[in-house]
Order: sequence, then structure tokens, then C-alpha cells
Amino acid sequence: MNTGSDVPGEVAVASDGAEVGEAGSGQHEHQGLGSRAPQYVKERRLLHVSWQVGVFVVGLAVVAAGVIMLPLPGPGWVVIFGGMAIWATEFVWAQLVLRWTKRKVTEAAQRALDPRVRRRNIVLTSIGLVVVGVLVGVYVWKFGLVMPWKIENQ
Repeated sequence: MNTGSDVPGEVAVASDGAEVGEAGSGQHEHQGLGSRAPQYVKERRLLHVSWQVGVFVVGLAVVAAGVIMLPLPGPGWVVIFGGMAIWATEFVWAQLVLRWTKRKVTEAAQRALDPRVRRRNIVLTSIGLVVVGVLVGVYVWKFGLVMPWKIENQ
């Protein structure tokens, strides 16, 4: 997985350097990678490790809830990315994964807004609906419309 940027000149320095920026953007110049724990917590090793364990456990619980919501009703992917955001407050790997994910989602949204792509998707969806409609019509014509429950005998 490539977690870097396609923009030339981007710099990413882990926790002690606090420098992340895109060439010419100025938007994220001082948003560094690494822990966002309060300075008081960072200064004490045992407290910082405890803080990281707590953040990991809370993030893991949120991600697990999101995974459970995938087959069930609920915003599974949103909750999973929320758990990743919790992890990203403390862990560089999660920050890099979220950065990569945001970039890919932005690229996909840009591609989806392209008029040619939208037109193609509408045509393909229409063809798919027609095919499904024909298959359902053939099935009903061949076998009839039989409900899986019997309510006329009650």
C-alpha cells in the first residue's frame, strides 16, 4: 500500500518533527504524524503507554462494532473509519492509512462526478434492471407467483 502522496515535494516526519505539508498548499503545514496525547502524558513513559493502550482498546471496540454492523443494519463502514480515526490520534500507521483512504475516496468521488462515467453507470444500471426484470418475468410466467407462506388455510 502506497501511503505517500502523488504531489511532489510532500514531507512527512514522524512525531518529533511535526512537519507535514504539500508543496504550495500551506493548509496542513504543521500537522505532524504521531501522538496527539497531552504533553503531560507524553513526558511520563508509563502514563503514555497506558494512554496508548487505552486508545487502542477503545479504537478496537469501535472497529469491532463496525465489523459487526457490516452484515447487520447500521453504518458499518462509517463506524470502522471512526475507530481508525480514534487510532489515528495515537498511532502513525493509522494516520497513514486514513490519509491514503481519504485520498482514494476523493479520487473516486472525482471520477464518479465525471459526466462520461455517470452516463456509463446510468446505462449499465438500466441494462441490469431490464435483465433482472426479464428474468423475474420469465420465472413468474414459467412457475407462477407462489408465496412462500400459506395464508388461505388459516
